[in-house]
Amino acid sequence: MALIVQKFGGTSVSHLGPIRRVARRVKAELDAGNEVAVVVSAMAGVTDQLVGWVREMSPNGNHEEHDVVVSSGEQVTSGLVALALQRLGVEARSWMGWQLPVRTNASHSRARIREIETGEIKQLMAAGGVPVVAGFQGLSPDGRVTTVGRGGSDTLAVALAAALRADRCDLYSDVTGVFTADPWIVNNARKLDKITCEEMLELASLGAKVLDPRAVQIALRHRVPIQVLSSFADLPGTLVEGTIITDVWGMQLEDDENQNMVTGIAYSRDDAKITVVRVPDKPGVAADILAPLSEAEIKIDMIVQNVSHDGKATDITFTIARDDADRALEALRKMQGKLEFESVLSDSEVAKVSVIGVGMQSHAGVAQTMFSALAENDINIQVISTSEIKISVLIAEEHTERAVRALHAAYRLDE
Repeated sequence: MALIVQKFGGTSVSHLGPIRRVARRVKAELDAGNEVAVVVSAMAGVTDQLVGWVREMSPNGNHEEHDVVVSSGEQVTSGLVALALQRLGVEARSWMGWQLPVRTNASHSRARIREIETGEIKQLMAAGGVPVVAGFQGLSPDGRVTTVGRGGSDTLAVALAAALRADRCDLYSDVTGVFTADPWIVNNARKLDKITCEEMLELASLGAKVLDPRAVQIALRHRVPIQVLSSFADLPGTLVEGTIITDVWGMQLEDDENQNMVTGIAYSRDDAKITVVRVPDKPGVAADILAPLSEAEIKIDMIVQNVSHDGKATDITFTIARDDADRALEALRKMQGKLEFESVLSDSEVAKVSVIGVGMQSHAGVAQTMFSALAENDINIQVISTSEIKISVLIAEEHTERAVRALHAAYRLDE
């Protein structure tokens, strides 16, 4: 017997027909002798509608009431899934985040999960029943409903799996697994049978939308195997083949000479490039420039400082989230007199393209292959950043799709 947490995304519970299908899939796991806990998202499109209503009613409104409204979508879905299971003869009950409770901090709309109490749902599961937990929501220290941000149902599902010491967390959506690249861009993108948590964390953080990075972080910390599956690809009781995400300790990796240098390609169009022009070239100036951005809670990503040719001034370029560009410019311009730089420039028509793979640690020539492929396609590189298992470049946004296809071909990821 295995203990499995199953999470179903918005497209999997978009209306009553798919909800009935979800119930049959859950029952199939029970019939196989497993214990099952379920986490559900709101129906597809419902959260966007609720957020729109809140913004229309109060553009700069109360964050606590925002979470009360926006979290209601998952309440509806959890009740409907429990009813569908009951109709199949399964003892099922819905739980809201505040009922378990899922304890979070007080950061409304982007709360962090601190603890999940599992006593009651363990009792139901031990008796053969199924708890259906509303994803995305929790309870603040002062007793208010919180939400954990977009992708929060994935995060809550993996956190629940960790709290229950589950054997696996199955994440169901409308994709069949994790691909070597976005299949909407690369026609011959290949579904991966397995991928390490480290690689998945980089892919998710660098633009791949299949999984929330926070969910991968929790899985990595607590060693929870994740399986990414489609809820539409098969019928209950048949073999399900998705992508297994696990740490290196849980994988049989290939020999170095046979292992691919790169596992996948990711891209993001959510970045903006900021350049601070002719900054005094002296110790501490970079820290002084980034300080007001840190105070404004603006996260910095890629950073490059140009070489000073005259020993007096240099340019500092970095990337931030595109939505933060206006705030960043305002904060920097307020400091222009104090920091004595000439000007500050912003460019939102950029994209970040990344190659990721644990094989980079044992292969030479990964960067050369990337840069050559981009050069052959007349794509200029503006900024570069690296880690042990990824290389990211900033390019003009208009070249995004061509860059992804070129890199996918250069690393032979379709083979």
